[in-house]
Amino acid sequence: MLRHPLSKLLVASTLAMAVSMTLTGCNSASSKSEKNAASADILLIAPEDVATIHSNQFASGPSITGAIQPEKKADLRAEISSVVLQVLKENGEKVNKGDLLVRLDDTSIRDSLNSAQESERAASQSLDQAQRQYERLKTLRSSGMASAQQLEDAEIKRNNNLSDLSAAKTRTVQARQQLQRTEIRAPFDGIVSERKVSNGDTAQIGKELIKVIDPSSMRFEGLVSADTVSQVKVGQAVNFRINGYTGQTFNGSVKRINPEANPVTRQVEVLVSFKGSALPLVSGLYAEGQIEAASVATLMIPDATIVRSGDKTSAWKIKDNVIHKVDIALGGRDQRRGDYVVKSGLAEGDILLRNPTTTLKDGQKVDTSNKPVAPSAKGK
Repeated sequence: MLRHPLSKLLVASTLAMAVSMTLTGCNSASSKSEKNAASADILLIAPEDVATIHSNQFASGPSITGAIQPEKKADLRAEISSVVLQVLKENGEKVNKGDLLVRLDDTSIRDSLNSAQESERAASQSLDQAQRQYERLKTLRSSGMASAQQLEDAEIKRNNNLSDLSAAKTRTVQARQQLQRTEIRAPFDGIVSERKVSNGDTAQIGKELIKVIDPSSMRFEGLVSADTVSQVKVGQAVNFRINGYTGQTFNGSVKRINPEANPVTRQVEVLVSFKGSALPLVSGLYAEGQIEAASVATLMIPDATIVRSGDKTSAWKIKDNVIHKVDIALGGRDQRRGDYVVKSGLAEGDILLRNPTTTLKDGQKVDTSNKPVAPSAKGK
């Protein structure tokens, strides 16, 4: 059967339109893929991801290491041999000056005190009697009714009784002092840092009983090398960190310099007082820092912008919305901020990328506009 020529023309036209639409769809998809690939190569950067380097004051000076110790501390020891009856304070408890901390057995000492007081009383009565006898014989001697020998004997007896009374008073005072030593009291306001005895312990003379410190008197007791001690002066600023206080920097000043070096380590002790109200509450913590012996203006770079690879250091610099990896040479580190001195590779005002990742490419474009990326339309 023969078909109409018009029908053939319609079929050919329909096929041509279908092919054209297919090619158009392919070209559109390819264009979108290229745009997505191009946008994927652009690195979006927020303002907090960059750092502009400037010149800052770089402090240099000797390193100092040591420990935090209280200037005001008391190691209370037994002054008599006795048994511990009661310990009234525990570690960490606050105490006021005069508070009773430890009580020792005072039975034998109290007996000694009573005996000394009785001896003093008897000596006092004997002295009064000898004094009256001497006065009587002195009157009789003036009237010729007593001999010179009798008067001399009465005077000697009075003087001996006076000496006995003085000795008895001394024994009474000593016994009373011994009695007071059975009560160990706080010498100042502070905190109990170490309790070393318990009820029932036998305390010999010199035995450690309890320690009290004043936490408001904390200071940095550090050591510096004898080779650098000539750079240290009283009043110089000191910046240091304390183990246990992560991320916190303390400030102080040199208060005293020990005039004698340690004969073994050849180090010199330097006492540093705290500045400000920030004080550690725990003694014995390790601390290290730097004494600001000199300060100069130089280019500084934050530690977060530095890339280390073996012995080489570099940084990612942003210029004209493009990042470039540049090699840099570093100097000393500022103990206060943690920044490093830049010897070469960067200039004042350079913009660097913070916390760079390993996926960055040299020459990669960046977008610092901080605009959100439009979500892709699905289903179209």
